[in-house]
This record gives sequence, structure tokens and C-alpha cells, in this order.
Amino acid sequence: MIKKISRKFTEAYLFVGFLGFLLVTIIGSNMIETILEKDISSDLYQSAYRIAENEDIRHNITAASLDNIKEKLTMVADYPNTIIWIINNDGKIVLSTRKDIKAGHPIDLYNFDPSIWGSNYYQVGFFYGYFKDSARLSVIAPITDNMNTKGYVAIHYMMSSLYQKRGQYLFILQFLFLIIYGLMALILVVYRRHVHMPLQEIKKGVNEFSNGNLSYKIPVQTDDELGYLANNLNYMSDKMNRNGEYQRQFISNVSHDFRSPLTSIKGYAEAMRDGTIPVEMQDKYLGIIVYEADRLEKLTKGLLTLNELDIHKRLLNIQTFDINDAIKKAAATYEGDCTRRHILLELILSGRELYARADIEQIQQVLHNLLNNAIKFSPDHSTIIIETTEKNDKIFISVKDHGVGIAKENLSKIWERFYKTDTSRGKDQKGTGLGLSIVKEIIHAHDQNINVISTEGVGTEFIFTLEKAR
Repeated sequence: MIKKISRKFTEAYLFVGFLGFLLVTIIGSNMIETILEKDISSDLYQSAYRIAENEDIRHNITAASLDNIKEKLTMVADYPNTIIWIINNDGKIVLSTRKDIKAGHPIDLYNFDPSIWGSNYYQVGFFYGYFKDSARLSVIAPITDNMNTKGYVAIHYMMSSLYQKRGQYLFILQFLFLIIYGLMALILVVYRRHVHMPLQEIKKGVNEFSNGNLSYKIPVQTDDELGYLANNLNYMSDKMNRNGEYQRQFISNVSHDFRSPLTSIKGYAEAMRDGTIPVEMQDKYLGIIVYEADRLEKLTKGLLTLNELDIHKRLLNIQTFDINDAIKKAAATYEGDCTRRHILLELILSGRELYARADIEQIQQVLHNLLNNAIKFSPDHSTIIIETTEKNDKIFISVKDHGVGIAKENLSKIWERFYKTDTSRGKDQKGTGLGLSIVKEIIHAHDQNINVISTEGVGTEFIFTLEKAR
């Protein structure tokens, strides 16, 4: 079963929320507690230090003066819930703000050793086992007089009060996290609108394409990656659809063009075999069979040429040659046809020699195809002009006739394979409809351009470019 992205996204959001809340609670609690410990202990130590520096306390840690000192201790304390002790040099509590201690009965602190505190001025615990109910945050400050330690001031703060403050601050931190987490839920809304829904449309489109519905259009029109993907999928499906139609049309055209000569060849051959055509008339029909076979050969050669150009099997043999000379030779090939029909081939060539860089064999094929078309569609007693010009390191070759011309609506179709200007396909029996397709493929293989200018009833001009040899 396919796990949906939206489900993954929701699960990730919930997991991050749970993990984030857990981390805020644990790490936040520890950080708040550490900060409170340092702040409170610092304040308590300052209070203890002020008490230890008091003149009455420094000089009068005696039983007779304790009652007066106790009143001052209560006034000095900055924090509620604190206990302030005066500890003498023997480690005995001689004064406490929370308990009456008789002068002759101080309280012993077992194992009291201020030296083990080192550089620390506070500790968290039960202060040498004295406190049994709950832990305390304790600070001590020495009472000194003339460089002699006479005792210590100890202040104890209940950790339960610190934990209560920690809980208050932690609640604020958790509340802020939940507000931010709730606002982050808007990402899910944005995701659903701008990611999930377009993805669903794209998914639907892909399913339509896979089921053969290539005319389906994915309705995603956004200026982001999903819109780009949808547009490319639409373009791909449209191109595949057009290729499918082209293949069907291609097969139809090939079938039509092969069927006609094959029908003639088969019909006349069977007629000669069964004696329907007398022996004295067989030469005439054998000529027709040869003519139709020649059409099939030309059609086959044209298809093979286009196939080679399509899959790039034919490598260009680029060389330098005189395009003017190539044009003269091509024109000489059609001299007989032109003389018979009184068609004048007029050559307007730039200079005696004009060198181009191209595959001479393929360019000769281009010239022959264009000349053949020009002669085929030119009336008798007309002129065909072949002209070469130079401009910006390019050579322009023009083949212009004064024939029937091409209708404006047909100009874009003449490069299609098997296309013929006569829709009945009857007037041009010798043509295969592949000549101009081959011309276009060859010129484009040279990274050059070919254009056509035509007016119906006036004539047609084909112009293509070649790279000029340096």
C-alpha cells in the first residue's frame, strides 16, 4: 500500500511537536532550575556576606548578645522561607532565625567542615544531615575579625520554593511553545492547498496518461516546481498524442503510396501470366511495371534517408567545397527536362567561386530535391532562378520558380512527411511527399535554416543557408 505524502507530513508534524514539547519540558526545566539556583544563591550569599560584615556580629558572637543579633538577622534576610544561622568556630549553631537556642545549649553540626566547599559558595542538599524533611539551597559566608575566622553565617532556602518558581517559568515556556506549535499548524493548511491538492491533480493526470487518455490536461497553473512539472507533463502528453496521430497518418500514407504501385504491378503481371494481355502488348505494360517499381524504389530510399536522419546514424562529412560548382552540376542534370519544356534555368552566382563548409553529398541532395520540385510545378516556357549571396559569414542559396505557388494555409504543412499540395494525391503521381521533409532534416542537421516564400499563382522561393568557409 502506498503511504501518502500528506500522511507522512502529518506524522512528522505530530512527532516533531511531541519531541519538541518533551525537549522543552526536560531541557527547559533543567536550564530554569540552574539559572534560579545561581541567581538565588548569589543573592543569598550577598545577604550572608553583609551579615558577616556587620560590626555587632563580628565582635559579639557571645551568648549575652545573641538576642540582639537575632532581631537584626531577621531584618537582613532578602528571601522569604529562609533560615539564617550563626555557626561558631566549633561547628555549633549558636543562633537561628527559626528556632530558639539557649546560650548554654548550642546545636552541634556533625562533620561540619567548611574547607570542603572549596570555591563553591552554595550547595544543594540536607546540610550535613540536619534537614530531614526536604532539601535546601545553602550558602555560607565566613565571619572574620583581624584575619581570624570567628564563625560562619549560613542561609538556607527551601528547594520546594525554587521548584515552585521553576514550575511557573516552565509553564510559561510550554505555553509559548504550544502557541507557536499551533501557529505552525498553518503550514499543514498551506501544504494542503499549495502542495497536496496540486499533487493529487498531477497524480490523476498521470493515471489518465497511463490509461491512454493523452488528451487530458492537468489543471495546475502555478509559478512553482509543481506548475512546471504539470506543464511539462501536459506538453509531453500532447507531444505523445501528436506523435501517435502522426504515426497513424504516417502508416496510412505509406500504405496508400505502396498500395497503388503494388496493385498496378500485381494486376499487370497476373494479366500477362494468364494471357489477358496479348504478347504483342506486353512491352507497354512491362514499361508500366518498371515505372511503378521505380516509384517504390524512390519511396523506399526516401524512407531510409529520413530514418537515418531521425536517429542520427548518418554522420556529417563536413568539408569545404564550391557551392557555385555544385549548383552548376545540379542544374546540368535537369538540362534535358528543361529543354524539352522550354524552361530556362537562370544562375545568378556570387563570384566565380564561393566556398561553403558542409556535407557536399547531402547538400547536393537538397539542391536536387528543390530543383525537381521547382521544375515539376513550373509551367512550360517559364524561368527558374538559382541565386547565391553572402552575408555575415553565411551563404544564402535561393531556388525560385514562377509556377503554381502554394496556398497560404498549406505553407506550414509542406515540411510534413507524405504531404502533397494536391489533396487528391492524383496530380503528382511521381512524387513521394518526402522530398521537402528530407531537405528540412538535412539543413537542420547542419544547424542552418530554410524558409519558403510563396504566392498562389505567382511562384515559390526556397531560401536556405550554409556556413561560409573561412
